[in-house]
Amino acid sequence: MTSSTDVLATPLQFLKGVGPRRGADFEHAGLVTVEDLLYRFPIRYEDRSRLAPIASLKPGQSASVSGRILSCGLRSTRRPGFKIFEALVGDSSGALRVTWLNQPFLRDVFVQGQHVVLFGPVEMRGPGGLQLTNPQYEILDDEEGETIHTGRIVPVYEKTGSVTPKIQRKLVHGVLQRLPADLPDHLPESIRARLDLPSRPAALVAAHFPPDDASLEALNQFATPAQQRLIFEEAFLFQTGVMARRRSAAADRKPVAVHVDDRIRESARRVLPFKLTAGQKQALKEIVEDLQRPQPMNRLLQGDVGAGKTIVALLAALVAMENGLQVAFMAPTEILAEQHFFNISRLLQASRFRVGLLTGATSGAARRQELAEIEAGTIHLVVGTHALVEGDVHFKQLGLVVIDEQHRFGVLQRATLRAKGLHPDALVMTATPIPRTLALTVYGDLDVSVMRDPPPGRLPIKTLAKPESRRDEVYRFLRGQLDAGRQAYVIYPLVEESDKIDLKAATEMADHLAQEIFPTYRVGLLHGRMKQGGKERVMAAFLAAELQILVSTTVVEVGVDVPNASVMIVEHAERFGLSQLHQLRGRVGRDRHQSFCFLLYQAPLSDEARARLKAMTDTTDGFEIADRDLALRGPGDFFGTRQAGVPTFRLVDLIRDRALLEVAQREAAAWFDSAAPTGEPLDRLVRNWEQRFKLIEVG
Repeated sequence: MTSSTDVLATPLQFLKGVGPRRGADFEHAGLVTVEDLLYRFPIRYEDRSRLAPIASLKPGQSASVSGRILSCGLRSTRRPGFKIFEALVGDSSGALRVTWLNQPFLRDVFVQGQHVVLFGPVEMRGPGGLQLTNPQYEILDDEEGETIHTGRIVPVYEKTGSVTPKIQRKLVHGVLQRLPADLPDHLPESIRARLDLPSRPAALVAAHFPPDDASLEALNQFATPAQQRLIFEEAFLFQTGVMARRRSAAADRKPVAVHVDDRIRESARRVLPFKLTAGQKQALKEIVEDLQRPQPMNRLLQGDVGAGKTIVALLAALVAMENGLQVAFMAPTEILAEQHFFNISRLLQASRFRVGLLTGATSGAARRQELAEIEAGTIHLVVGTHALVEGDVHFKQLGLVVIDEQHRFGVLQRATLRAKGLHPDALVMTATPIPRTLALTVYGDLDVSVMRDPPPGRLPIKTLAKPESRRDEVYRFLRGQLDAGRQAYVIYPLVEESDKIDLKAATEMADHLAQEIFPTYRVGLLHGRMKQGGKERVMAAFLAAELQILVSTTVVEVGVDVPNASVMIVEHAERFGLSQLHQLRGRVGRDRHQSFCFLLYQAPLSDEARARLKAMTDTTDGFEIADRDLALRGPGDFFGTRQAGVPTFRLVDLIRDRALLEVAQREAAAWFDSAAPTGEPLDRLVRNWEQRFKLIEVG
């Protein structure tokens, strides 16, 4: 092990003390090479240079103690099968009882005379007796380098299968000893000097084994110079990859140039059902400018629920079609694809353009006919699910792809089009407002247009959180709305009875509302397990106002548009995430009637549930909701799935490191402008980037 590349690229299973079994445990946690191990921060740091003498412990604190096991053993309790492992641990100042509940395997771990370090909460046990309950533990060998396990600030790693924090500490320490001083630095020297960042080897050492004078508080907030340097390095590498991908996409050329003239502007005006808002006008201007460039467009259109994104996308489609190009309009679900098809067909009725629909439900002769017309170019705009860009679908001249609710597709499905050798313009739409920090990462390779203003005449939705005990009051209000000719949604988190959760099932509730509460009105039921045809019939009946109340699970969350619906009741609102609640609320308020959203909850509420309901009643601004949601839940959950294509960061925390991410983006952009690679080095940078941030596996 001499060269730095050799050291970092060494598979972990070949390190002394690892072997195939521990190597497999590491791999399961995403750690394959020495570099992976070094770029995984400890979960916390303990100052074991100031271990508490046992005699000084007080109840209610968490403490680290070091001592010898004076005696230990397993004790049975009155509960069948429930055992307690107890030990008496002593240091020079006194002794302390330690108990582990229902962990009988510990009798094979501890023996009398062992030197141990324990960390955990100190509790009172009977008069005058203190004990540690279920503490974390490490067993020290007296002859080994104690300096890394005690007597200093010690890194504590997350346990990985059979690999204990202590084994990891020993491995990391061993590898750091062998790190060559001339380790290549990922950061350009000019940036490192200007931002006053430590060198890469120095940062790696200090992030794992901090100097004695390091602040424990700063370490546990990941705010020391060494930690910040490594976080910045990862953010910088990610952003250079994003720039490289943009640069590589910019080398593509569209086969047909798009022009806009008075004839096309007039054609757009004829389709428009109403005047555009300022936000819609600005977004359309940015999109049309992109359409006229020789490079393919890669734009994200971000607009809150009901901001009128679809009409902007349709006008862009019209520009492409007037230039002889075809358009693919992708939606995440068949229900939404059908709704887009219906709305777009209606708006384009007077034009010369033909609209087609292609989903999983299109089969047999109808599908063959549709595919033939798409290939011949006689269908100009095809609406469908993501199956549109796969397999047997061939376009004569695909010029624009519109992707609705992008976060449901996976960030790399956009690349499918480029892989097919097509270079169409791509317009990605989302009604989930993305906090800036996430937009920098998830959508870093896109230009962004934002529409904040609702269409004219829309009133803000009034949102009220009500406890279950005030249900009758909500029903009285709902009756008044139904009598005035409006419609309502009632949303449930579950669809079947569950033995474990005492929820009224959506099916039962629909019957209860229909027979006992609103017998003079028609109630429908919609849920994820219904066959596609059944869902469509229910939605069509609700849209045609043949049903007044729709009881539904969250299948109505995205995009469904019933202008006459003015009341949304969310049952067990405490069980839903914040962005999901905001999406559900956006199903009403889609016309000029005042709309209302009632969040019915069961007390007592957790602090987090209370914060979610408060955010909903405080604001209808999706961008503010998104920021609060990210702060409450963290980036991994923001989109509800890993498939969202949130990059796999080792060190960056998208909430904690917001400021560093923005600095990294600025620095990467400036560096790329002055020293950008081209050709094969550029392609290599993109490949390494996709592999490093696990973006290949997404979607």
